[in-house]
Amino acid sequence: MEDTATILAHISSLKEMLDQVNEEIEANIQVTREIESSIVKCEEIEINLENKEAELIKTSGMLQFENVGFVTVAADLRASVSSLEKELGSLKMKRNEIVNGMDEKRDIDKRENCEASTLLSEKHSLENEIQLLDKKNDVLKNSVLAFVEEILEDLHSSNSALEVEIQRRNWENEKLLKDINDLKNTLLSAIGTSNCASQMQQLYQDLEEHEASAVTPLNFAVGTSGLS
Repeated sequence: MEDTATILAHISSLKEMLDQVNEEIEANIQVTREIESSIVKCEEIEINLENKEAELIKTSGMLQFENVGFVTVAADLRASVSSLEKELGSLKMKRNEIVNGMDEKRDIDKRENCEASTLLSEKHSLENEIQLLDKKNDVLKNSVLAFVEEILEDLHSSNSALEVEIQRRNWENEKLLKDINDLKNTLLSAIGTSNCASQMQQLYQDLEEHEASAVTPLNFAVGTSGLS
């Protein structure tokens, strides 16, 4: 009878230990489910960040393409201004030659008033033409400067908006990495108290892989040095 009572007491003790182990296993399973759910959410966030990163890279490429176009237009305008300046210099040289010729002819033959009048008329005509070209040159220079200034302001505004968006994405990425580290710490604590060490270890390795594949911080700005 005593042996039977001892056996029953031992069985009762083993049953209590088994119930306690089952409770711990159930708690660990619940923690594991929560961790898996968090990992799935992290993966969704990571995919979303990758898609947004691709959109930002695409936008950056478009800005670079527009930047190249603006630089080309500005270069063409500068070439036009240079050509006009050369033409203006040539006209000024011709005017000087004509004025010198008129002075010489006036000294040689002061009586040829008709011819002198014609030369004076040509002189005034050339002077008027040069003044008109000067005005056109000034208008073109002002237009080029205003156009280039507007391009630079647009590029600066686009770069500022892009940098703000990149900083926000970097902040989200850093928050994601912090959440993964918190999950790692929780999982390490669970491994220390769990009897399902191999399963927990596998989950920890999966979490390490998710952390390693996290989106790296973005750092990009469209250059505008080509317009300076």
